Amino acid sequence: MTPQRVTLITLGVADLDRAKAFYAALGWQPALSYEGVAFYQMQGAALALFGLTDLAADQGRSAGELGTGAMTLAQNFATEAEVDAAHALALAAGATSVKVPQKAEWGGYSGYYTDPDGHVWEVARNPFWPLAPDGSLSLPKP
Repeated sequence: MTPQRVTLITLGVADLDRAKAFYAALGWQPALSYEGVAFYQMQGAALALFGLTDLAADQGRSAGELGTGAMTLAQNFATEAEVDAAHALALAAGATSVKVPQKAEWGGYSGYYTDPDGHVWEVARNPFWPLAPDGSLSLPKP
């Protein structure tokens, strides 16, 4: 068993068609799609968009109990220009800006937006974490 891993991130969405259209505008294409859920292949993991009512039922809770949680999904980019472009693309697709990309106190560059369901995404450049050519991230050794 490998305990330190995440293989699937599931986002509860109020309107699956709206959510799929938003992510399509960002360039995301589902690898699998079924009634009430869409799966997107990522590098070594997957993202699922799951109808909020169905997700709540699957957990045995009411939709009101789910909320969006205190978490942030993040995408790192190689340049500040890529961060700006990703933030602008999300806004054009229907996201709401939380914080425009700017120089960060920790030495990088980042901004935040929420998708139409309120899930928070960070777009960032971290000069201390180089990305592989495919965009994947491996944390540096201390």
